[in-house]
Amino acid sequence: MKAWQLERLGGSLRLTDQPVPQARAGGVVVRVETSSLMSYMKEYIEGKLPIYHTPDRPFIPGGNGVGYVHATGPGVWHLTPGQRVVLSSHFVAQENVQDPAEILIGVTANGPVAHRMQADWTDGTLAEYASFPASAVTPADDLPQLNAVQLAMTMRCIVPFGGLLRGRLMAGETLVVSGATGAYGTAAVMVSLAMGAARVIALGRNTVALDALAELLPGRVKTVVATGDGAADTSAIREASGGRAHLAFDMVGNASDPNMTLSALRSLMKGGRLVLMGSMTVPLPVPYTELMLNGWEILGQFMYPRDGYRRLLDLIRSGLLDINLLRSRVYPLAALPEAMEAAAQASNFECVVMDHRE
Repeated sequence: MKAWQLERLGGSLRLTDQPVPQARAGGVVVRVETSSLMSYMKEYIEGKLPIYHTPDRPFIPGGNGVGYVHATGPGVWHLTPGQRVVLSSHFVAQENVQDPAEILIGVTANGPVAHRMQADWTDGTLAEYASFPASAVTPADDLPQLNAVQLAMTMRCIVPFGGLLRGRLMAGETLVVSGATGAYGTAAVMVSLAMGAARVIALGRNTVALDALAELLPGRVKTVVATGDGAADTSAIREASGGRAHLAFDMVGNASDPNMTLSALRSLMKGGRLVLMGSMTVPLPVPYTELMLNGWEILGQFMYPRDGYRRLLDLIRSGLLDINLLRSRVYPLAALPEAMEAAAQASNFECVVMDHRE
């Protein structure tokens, strides 16, 4: 099979010929049709994101994917060869322990136990075949309305869906999305509408991207341009909310100041919740007294529950989530370097998809 192999972060990336992997105990081998490329893949490959940890030997990078089961190993009972599936890079150790380790297969791992997991499940999806643990594979054979490219774009939505589930978003609530103009922030707006949010306040700095978000559902989606003035931004969010919000979802990436996150927090009503799923290069100064007096919750969330992908696909099956709101830019597997450049420049509604069949 053809497979991209990365020597190490910042090292050489080569398209290689490798043997098709054999199915392992508790695992499946999938013939990959398509995969969705992370917007920051180029920086990741070049070693510019030092928080990521990769195997100590050359490996196949790449997170989620779409394909057909090629073979199953011992201890796999539900998945069968020929079945259409979605591969999730998020893999949680299956042992019955208090704090099971978790990794992103083909992407990163955090902590000693997770590093051992990564050494065991080293390779990701940027290949014609991928070997994955069965618990990270979700059947998708009852979605004939979605082709392989469309199904790959669902990967944009699964991360924010995990955060919205963590924040207990309920139908009829008002949601603030800070960092709404990024790829995952825009997906958070889409998914929250599908989950029944009555009003979504999209907060960000990119006015062009905000205008595009406002067109999703005029009336239910309101936009606020972040100025960096905390008090003014909080006031603008409250005005757009028609009062105060129930939930704030923070997807600001690599933030160098906490102002946008704090403005979202301070826009909440009593008992409101803030979910943190982005990243910040400085500490978040939590306003202790305000937090206590308002009964606010601050919830950290990494990725999504194991049944998250199945539940996300249910939103599509029911017609609540229209994945075609995203626009695909498709590249053949051999054109990964060009695709990484495109992903780095893509707009908030664009999704770069690798076609492994060409």
